[in-house]
Amino acid sequence: MLTIVLIDVILLIALLMMSIPLPFCFGGALLFMVLFGDVSMKSMMLWGFNQMISPVLLASPIFILAGTLIGQSGVAKRLLDFADVFVGRVKGGIGVVSIVTCALLGAISGSGFTGIAATGPIMIPRMVKQGYPKGYATALVTISSILGLLIPPSVVMIMYGWVTGTSILASFLSTIGPGILTVVVFSVINLIWSRKFPNIVLDDVLTLKQRGRKFVDCTWKGIPALLLPVIILGGIYGGVFTPTEAAAVSLIFTVPIGFFIYRGLNFNKFYTTVLESATSIGAIMTMIIFCLMLSQTYVLLHVPQAIIEMFFSITQSKVIMLLIINVFLFIVGMIVNDTTGVILVAPLLLPLVQKLGMSPIHFASILGVNLAAGGVTPPYASILYLGMRIGKCEFHEIFKPTMVFLGAYIPIIFVTTFWPELSLFIPRLFGFV
Repeated sequence: MLTIVLIDVILLIALLMMSIPLPFCFGGALLFMVLFGDVSMKSMMLWGFNQMISPVLLASPIFILAGTLIGQSGVAKRLLDFADVFVGRVKGGIGVVSIVTCALLGAISGSGFTGIAATGPIMIPRMVKQGYPKGYATALVTISSILGLLIPPSVVMIMYGWVTGTSILASFLSTIGPGILTVVVFSVINLIWSRKFPNIVLDDVLTLKQRGRKFVDCTWKGIPALLLPVIILGGIYGGVFTPTEAAAVSLIFTVPIGFFIYRGLNFNKFYTTVLESATSIGAIMTMIIFCLMLSQTYVLLHVPQAIIEMFFSITQSKVIMLLIINVFLFIVGMIVNDTTGVILVAPLLLPLVQKLGMSPIHFASILGVNLAAGGVTPPYASILYLGMRIGKCEFHEIFKPTMVFLGAYIPIIFVTTFWPELSLFIPRLFGFV
């Protein structure tokens, strides 16, 4: 039977490499197991439907819609203006503003796409106007968007908690440490690198009185935008509402802010955005059910146990095993999106890492930081391609700066893996560890 599973995995990889839409890739692999692996499609469909009606899963489509509306509502611009007051006058400060804003947007939308979709159209032209190379500006905003997968609430962590039975709140908290470290590392690299650009032009120097007025103005206008992450995160960790309800709150607050306060939304934009989101949500939910059924098929065929035996037959070293797991997760992130990666891989690898004595909460952060990198790593690289389209630049322009930031991100992955306190310190404060 393991031979059939191995052939099925090879078939799945081949379908993915052929750029066939993801739902059909997982559906094809599932069909192969039904035909040749003695798997009952009827039982799998019943199991899959029972999983899909979970209220937890409802958070994903709501966050997708909320994130798309945030990009149109004017929230991102107010967050950018507010952050710009503090570091905008420093050479390279505008890059730090972009990084921090992507993190703040992650705290509202739970998605990596919102950062580049909402921040890119504003910040990339602004950075280019100040003298930054277009490829560098695009790469910076694009790779900073992966913070949306690390700063809670994260859709990826919702999926992880859902498929593994781990506390979603604890999973949220596990990626805060790696997320903050990523903000610091990216900001330092940007500040150092930006000094190499000789043509950077800063805005006119403001007097102390003018800076005070600008601070008050940006703060006042930014209050609705700044309240969003406070309400969402405060509500989640204060026990006021669940992650699914937090997604609904994010949407409920974003719509009136976009229509009546920032006036970035109108009925035509709203209709178009909802229609586009519905199309994306339909494709994602179809992919999720096929991916769920395929993953459950592997679990029923004792693939996790086979993986454990295989790893321990190769080596008894925990360090080497963790290195192999990280490489595997990084590759998975390169060929499928983050949500798919979590659903497919988490149930298979969790028994192995628990056998190694690792907490499921720690594994959540390892999974999160690895799959986040996949969004900007070809061939999948969905966030990277979206960034290129928004920044209107070619691959050769964005490649070098992206690889530099990604090279600085890889050590963060290893620090997350081999220094558990980075991921477990905050969950421990809340009593989850």
